[in-house]
Amino acid sequence: MAIAKTEASGGRQLLPEVLAFSSSLALDKALLLEDIVGSMAHVLMLARQGIVPKEVARSIRDGLASVYEEVQAGRLQLPDEEDVHMAVEAELSARIGAPAARLHTARSRNDQVSTDLRLHIREASAEVLRHLAELLEVLVGRMDAQGALLLPSYTHRQRAQPVTLGFWLAAHGAALARDVELFGFVQKQLGLSSLGCGAIAGTSLPINRELSAELLGFGGGATHNAMDTVGDRDFGMDYLYAASRLMVHLSRLSTDVIDYTSLEFGFAVLDGEIACGSSMMPQKRNPDVFELIRGKSGRALGNLLGLMSTLKGLPAGYNRDLQEDRQALLETGPMLKACLHILSLAMPRLHFNAQRCKAALEDGYTQATDLAERLVKKGLAFREAYQAVGTLVRRCQEANLPLSQATLQMATAIHPAFDEGVMQSLLPENSVLHKASLGSCSPQALKLQRQMLLDAASQAKTLASEVVGLEVLYAKLKEVVL
Repeated sequence: MAIAKTEASGGRQLLPEVLAFSSSLALDKALLLEDIVGSMAHVLMLARQGIVPKEVARSIRDGLASVYEEVQAGRLQLPDEEDVHMAVEAELSARIGAPAARLHTARSRNDQVSTDLRLHIREASAEVLRHLAELLEVLVGRMDAQGALLLPSYTHRQRAQPVTLGFWLAAHGAALARDVELFGFVQKQLGLSSLGCGAIAGTSLPINRELSAELLGFGGGATHNAMDTVGDRDFGMDYLYAASRLMVHLSRLSTDVIDYTSLEFGFAVLDGEIACGSSMMPQKRNPDVFELIRGKSGRALGNLLGLMSTLKGLPAGYNRDLQEDRQALLETGPMLKACLHILSLAMPRLHFNAQRCKAALEDGYTQATDLAERLVKKGLAFREAYQAVGTLVRRCQEANLPLSQATLQMATAIHPAFDEGVMQSLLPENSVLHKASLGSCSPQALKLQRQMLLDAASQAKTLASEVVGLEVLYAKLKEVVL
């Protein structure tokens, strides 16, 4: 027997086609555990406030606990209802009978779904933070193992200056460290409880929203305005923006790997455990893992844009359009976790070829800026030094010589400031060693960057540990004495 739009509203049963069209059950089954935990907290609050008799509240709480445990055991078959909230209530009614009718006292599905989503995103964000910590530590591990390897850096996808593999890894790690901070902001935005706002204007019953918030681990207490709360999905937009930005960063890392493992670059080789083959070309070792991450970043961006587009034209309060938030919000967490985890597995299985990387430096003109800066140290104005080195580069290009093979005679014919000491800058390893600025690729600067990545990983673990998970909440609510 369906509850929604029948006994609950005093109206006629919906057409099957209307129920099927309007149902969100297929998607928001993912919120089933959150819905049960939220309901347990709600009925305990009702009992504490004397709104529902304690023995009735115990019966409801125990019935909800039995549903929760059957879900965990994979045995529950939900009734065919309009949404997960009605399905839980219908299942509870079948188990405990009349007491179940008191569960929905002083709440609406409008504040209920907001609560469920906050609980879900809070835990999903904590999972993302744990996986971010793992990936950051993997990058640091690669820095420690092979970080001194020399390779070119790129601007405009043209060879720019010599750097180390550790510096390249730290560059991508720095972006992930900012993602840790952003997911920390997301967690802060999820600190308030929606439960008890009702349909739009609160309730005349003497509920205690602060108690509900405390029972559900919302450290910031209750939201401030019921009308705003039931129509608010800012916490969802914050989450999807953080997810989109993280996926953009993972996509950029993946693009570098895709390039570096191509024959055109030849800097790295994919281990057979992560390289995919071709159905037709037996020689291929394809970077499918990294291409899929790059492709999935588009889905993350689409989810953000989709939710923002849904919200932009809505009036204040709840509107059924908000049901369209489910797919974007519920699919994003698993996608993020999968991408982060697979990168943590793949990055240690990416093998760099030191000889190929160094050859790319020796064949080009990446040391030109260092050569100019050595002339600046001798007292030349930068533009004068820039022009002198530029002339030397052109002479080398005309002679089909890499800059590393320029002779002192060639250089002094252009400017007398060139000497043996200046020409030492043509060695790629000297280019890296002589960097002096904070944030540069020098070994000293890279030590600070390495520590920054470890600090970010530690911060991510701390932020994740501060989230009270559903399992912990359930265990506590199950044992609350009335």
